[in-house]
Formats: sequence, structure tokens, C-alpha cells
Amino acid sequence: MLRFILVALTVVLFLILSIPLLLILRVVDHYDTKRRQRISLKVIRGVFRLILKIAGVRITVEGRENIPQGQAVMYVGNHRGYFDILTGYVTVPDLMGFVAKKEMLRYPLLRTWMKYVNCLFLDRKNIKEGLKTILSAIAQIKEGVSVWIFPEGTRNENGLLELLEFHEGSMKIAEKSGCPIVPVAIKGTAEIFEEHIPFIRPGRVVIRYGEPFYIKELEPSKRKFSGAYTRERIISMLREMEAES
Repeated sequence: MLRFILVALTVVLFLILSIPLLLILRVVDHYDTKRRQRISLKVIRGVFRLILKIAGVRITVEGRENIPQGQAVMYVGNHRGYFDILTGYVTVPDLMGFVAKKEMLRYPLLRTWMKYVNCLFLDRKNIKEGLKTILSAIAQIKEGVSVWIFPEGTRNENGLLELLEFHEGSMKIAEKSGCPIVPVAIKGTAEIFEEHIPFIRPGRVVIRYGEPFYIKELEPSKRKFSGAYTRERIISMLREMEAES
């Protein structure tokens, strides 16, 4: 319980004490959006690394060399717990933002920081609003900022290899922007928190970045159901990780 209290206290204190910084970043954004994005990401990565240290999380990164350099990509990962997001932000090499659920907009300060680190907000119950989010993600990628999605739509509470079905609509981001997809397999995050809420227990998280691919280069049957294809790629990666552990 102590780790949970310390993590929660770290988050609350950061949000409160960062108010002056947010005001400064608002001014920076007026003149140089990219600079504001880089500063914001650096700050959040520092906070996330502190939280991971407090939680006793050790991260092993595999396949970092598979991430294309000098271009925006769409990361597609399995979703097991809240620590997936921290793991993603501290291991990607460049600007990136997650597609998060719209409900996160309820929280002042948190929502501002999420926007400043390029998060987009998806209304899962409104098709029209969901389309707007997809269009925003496409625009973001074309501006050089990568996007990370969890096509399962919610945290998977089943077994590690029992991924929920991927929402095919989310794959339109990569299809329409023409960017490569980097499949991501994450193992160990649920064991940190979700399996014994509210306790946080130390552990090792393994994140593996797979070989990138372009939807347009897939054969027609796989191109039509690129979500299902990506899901199978990630399941295969997770199986390999399980066999190696």
C-alpha cells in the first residue's frame, strides 16, 4: 500500500506544482509548438521514470532498432494495465501521443498535460466524434508526431495471450496517413497493479517493438482486416516472449 500512496502523492504534487510550468508552456506554444511538445515530453518522461522507480518497475526494451528513424509511425500495442502508458512514453525515441478515452478529459491539469504530450481523446460511444479523432491522428502523424493506439479499446483482463478483438476502424490512421505500423507487445504491467488493486508490487516489464510494416504492402486479404493481422502479429510476439521467460 505504501508504494501506491507514494505514487498517488507524486502524481498529485506534480500536477499542483506544475501549474506555473503549464503557464510558461502555453506561452512557448504560441511561438513554437514543436519546442513546447519536446519540453512537455521531457518533463513527463522524467515524472514517469520517477513513478516507475517508486513502484519498483524494471523495464527491458527489445527491438528498439525496429522503430523507423526520422518519421512518425503508428504504434499498435496490447493493453494490460496503466503502466503500459508509462512504459511506452519512456521507451519511444521521439514525439508521440496516445489515443486515450474521452473520460480522461474530466480531470483538470491532467488533461492539459495529456494534450501537451500529444494525446488524443476518443469518444467510444459516438461514431461521428470517433471519426474526428481518427482525422486528428492522421493530421498529427503528417506533422511528424507518432500515435500509439490500443485497438482492443480497453484493458484486457483475460490472459496475456487472449487479446480482445481489434477495432478495425482504428487502423485507418495508418492506412490513410501512409505511415508504418510498429506492433508492440508488452508483458508484465498487469502484475504490477491491476492484478492486486490497490497494491503496487515491484516487477519486470518487457516491451518488444516488432518489425514495422505498411498496410498498403499487405496482400489483399490481410489489408482488408489489418487489425486482425496486427493482432496475430502481437500474439505471436507475446508467445515468443513467454517461451523465452
